[in-house]
Amino acid sequence: MDRLWSPWRSNYIESFSKKNKDDECVFCKAISEDIQSDDSLIIYKGEKVFVMLNLFPYNNGHLMIIPYRHISDPLLLTEKETTEIMKLNKMVMAAITKVMNPQGFNFGANFGKAAGAGIHEHIHFHIVPRWMGDTNFMPALGEVKIISQDLLQTKKNLMEAISKLRLMQEK
Repeated sequence: MDRLWSPWRSNYIESFSKKNKDDECVFCKAISEDIQSDDSLIIYKGEKVFVMLNLFPYNNGHLMIIPYRHISDPLLLTEKETTEIMKLNKMVMAAITKVMNPQGFNFGANFGKAAGAGIHEHIHFHIVPRWMGDTNFMPALGEVKIISQDLLQTKKNLMEAISKLRLMQEK
């Protein structure tokens, strides 16, 4: 079995174990941000959950769907939260497809530190657009991940696509 190592991700994950227990949850802090602000990575606020770009993306368009409630156990999600997560998953995948035309997606979550969750205290679901060949020699040999578009431009493009999709759904 071949193995590709990504040590830069370990640095990111380990940075959370160094945080003080009194530090505010990054997701809880984000909830109050103005969605229109260039300082916010939130692209959509729903009734029970919100969607934001990942500050440390695996690929362009890497999003997270996050419940407003600060919970870590997926078994504690309400039916309304679970339903909204899945509906938003479909909507943001459609928006990403419209804006970026990926050839596939990864969708999922890591529950708990042992499963690799970087922020294990607040459950969140990742949506990562994928293209053939997006796992190339740069991260494997150069310890570099190429993200070809600025996060704020990605945010703007996806917010516009989501707005258009919601208008179409309302008709």
